[in-house]
Amino acid sequence: MDEGEIQELNERFATGDKPLEHNVVVELQSIMQLHSLSVQDLFFKWESYCMKMDMADMKLSVTTLAALKQDLLDALERSNRSHQVHIKTEKRTVATPRAAAKSGGDVFGMLEGMVPSTPGARKLNRSAVKKRNPLETPSMSRVKHDILSSSLDYKSPLRLENQPESRLISFNDRQNPGEIMEALNQHLKPAEPPIAPFEEPRIRLTALSDQKKLNYKTVTMKLSEAAAILDERIDDFQALVRDQYKIDESEFGSAASQSTTAIVAVGRIACDSSEGKLNAASVVLETARRTGNGRRIPLNLEKLNGCYQFFPGQIVAFRGINSSGKEFLVHEVLNIPLLHSAATEPAAIEEHKQRLRGGPDAMDSDDEPAPLNIIFGSGPYSADDNLDFEPLHALCTQAADTYADMLVLTGPFIDVDHPLIATGDFDLPEEAMDEPDTVTMSTVFKYMITPALNRVVASNPHITILLIPSVRDVISRHVSWPQEGFGLAKKDLGLHKAVRIAGNPMTLFVNEMVLGVSSQDILWNLRQEELVGPKPATSDTMSRISRYLIEQRHYFPIFPPIDRSKLPRVGTEEGTPTGTVLDTSYLALGEMVDVRPDVVIAPSALPPFAKVVESVLVINPGFLSKRRGAGTYARMTLYPPTLTEEEASSTEMVSHKIFARARVEITRI
Repeated sequence: MDEGEIQELNERFATGDKPLEHNVVVELQSIMQLHSLSVQDLFFKWESYCMKMDMADMKLSVTTLAALKQDLLDALERSNRSHQVHIKTEKRTVATPRAAAKSGGDVFGMLEGMVPSTPGARKLNRSAVKKRNPLETPSMSRVKHDILSSSLDYKSPLRLENQPESRLISFNDRQNPGEIMEALNQHLKPAEPPIAPFEEPRIRLTALSDQKKLNYKTVTMKLSEAAAILDERIDDFQALVRDQYKIDESEFGSAASQSTTAIVAVGRIACDSSEGKLNAASVVLETARRTGNGRRIPLNLEKLNGCYQFFPGQIVAFRGINSSGKEFLVHEVLNIPLLHSAATEPAAIEEHKQRLRGGPDAMDSDDEPAPLNIIFGSGPYSADDNLDFEPLHALCTQAADTYADMLVLTGPFIDVDHPLIATGDFDLPEEAMDEPDTVTMSTVFKYMITPALNRVVASNPHITILLIPSVRDVISRHVSWPQEGFGLAKKDLGLHKAVRIAGNPMTLFVNEMVLGVSSQDILWNLRQEELVGPKPATSDTMSRISRYLIEQRHYFPIFPPIDRSKLPRVGTEEGTPTGTVLDTSYLALGEMVDVRPDVVIAPSALPPFAKVVESVLVINPGFLSKRRGAGTYARMTLYPPTLTEEEASSTEMVSHKIFARARVEITRI
């Protein structure tokens, strides 16, 4: 066996320090040989299969690999079968219709259905009898049939290939509700619900992002402004690299200019084709206009020995040389300096700690205050076959029963890509139809979403509820990302004053904790488009794509975003989701503010997880509702900070270390 290949298989598939078993390695090599796959391609296939089978633990065995092999063979057989049918269909279409000509029929099918002698007449007459009133609401049975027949045919490595038809599972019949799928910092105990709600709010919110700037005018993007924003980002990162590595300004240069001396080049990773996928042969570096007139130059990555990981839009710094004028030979990748960790003065930390007591009479001052109980959920909040929002009601019941201190919900709430919303085939409660002429989608939110939130507030008056919109929210008046709040007053939606509406993305203080939230699925975009060498610096996929956000200091660093056809399919007739809807002129509003967040919430269609990356707790809570069944949410138990005597007596800022005192559970709803 090739030792290098076995080592690469262990790097990709092994968990921890334990190497793969001999039988597993043999089975992996058998699949690679049978389908002519590289180790990386096989890993992509394995990830896709695990997502399809809902195997979040990603455990390898001879049995699971045999199932994967059979799945790949079935996919190949179906592909060959469909190819043969396509060829036969093409042959039939070019045949001359002589029989029809001899019988006096319609030679080219131009009269089909218009006269009784043509084959389509009966179909046309029958459909004419059943012709629908154009003003009639589409029937529920037709919509349900469309939902059940919709396909999950994914074509990229992360998309579920040849997904078998699966039935919609009602929410009441969901499997293993309340099961904890993954837990971070299991040595910390989960929060125990208090006997009664606290007397005062235990959370204080302070915005770091400037929400007023998110209220910009959309659909007015100018190419010159977009180019300036992209160019300015390269210049800013060059200044960061210069200060971090103490590089003289004369050492910087344009990677696109021929030179006999090595230089430091800063630019943006791009693909040489607008429709191609990034690979080692197509990767180019886009220079800034100030240093290289915006020219692009192919990159030669041979000197990196397979240790690289890139994605389109990534700002990078290289040491290398362009001696031929045709390509830039990269000698070294300079790491981009990270933002400073969030820190707070000891006096402010002690103040936040006192707030956790929940009131002057809540407990003895000598006792440690109870940890915070924070719940994170992400839309969609209803399966394709209904608009009952049962998962949302179940999550709100959890928040009410456990007296949660904070409930963070990201959109979409009323999803424009939901099949019933897209067709308009749904009914409102009777109380919403008092004035049918004034009914809008805000009315739908008021009578279908708001009651669940208000019941939580009624049960726990001092809870803090934070809503983050999505570009797929029907009620949002802001159609692009970065995105302001819904653009509606809370009273128009019937929301309680305890409910806060923020922009997308949003960075804010939750007591001393810096929380960053964006409802845009950046993780799926990055996973689809990244270029990973055989020996990447970070082998764990979720940790690697999470680190891109922290390194690039941005909630959506990829550019351009992936095509809508590569996103997970939705239940509408077209099946293509809304997409990213990126306003390039305002990309600066998507940057992380001043410091590295303590916690980043990044909802994604990828398997949910909670990981610590560069002292940042990155959480993908998953979607609360999947198209055909229930989903997941995340619960955080955040213990109060503990200061040493030296820290308490000092005036220096103290790091929050949220990653060490927060227990996170990924739970099935």
